[in-house]
Amino acid sequence: MSETTEIHSGQAGLTAGEGAIARNLEHWFVDEVLPLEASLMQFLRRSGRSAAEILDLRQEIYLRICQSARQQIPHPVKPFMLSIARNLLIDQMRRDHVILIDAVTELDALNLATDQPGPDRVAIARDELRKLRVVLEDLPPRAREVVMLRRLDGLSRREIAARMGIAEKTVSEHLTVGVRALANLLYSEFEIARGPK
Repeated sequence: MSETTEIHSGQAGLTAGEGAIARNLEHWFVDEVLPLEASLMQFLRRSGRSAAEILDLRQEIYLRICQSARQQIPHPVKPFMLSIARNLLIDQMRRDHVILIDAVTELDALNLATDQPGPDRVAIARDELRKLRVVLEDLPPRAREVVMLRRLDGLSRREIAARMGIAEKTVSEHLTVGVRALANLLYSEFEIARGPK
């Protein structure tokens, strides 16, 4: 019940209305949040953190719940509390740059997306880039330049025409040649993946 004593000690100097809000918040916390402590502690223990870290995390979670409840009391409380716990654990892992094997298993169970592509995706991307480079190198020089200016630099047809000193219609023709070559590469990949008819 250390949480309630902290709430009481924080009430000094409040107006009558603020005091009533603080008392309502305290009652809500005791009635709704504290009964969920066993679930919270079980969740935190599975993270592989030490007992001291778990106690610190619990206090931080309670603090964040109370801060949020001052704005709007969350309903239902349990998913909100576990979401805060999960986010704190993820933040700690990012800060620590150390991921325990058990923690990785737990986070995988939560279906969290990772920002890093897997080795298979990296290999596929490199292969696609190599094929793209081959197709671009096979293009006529002017068509290659137009495609690069349009697709990589993001220039408009008008800007490309001005930069290269050619008509917009010529830019369109070069783009057609380049895009057709890229589409042929993509289409042949699709046909190979799909197999013979």
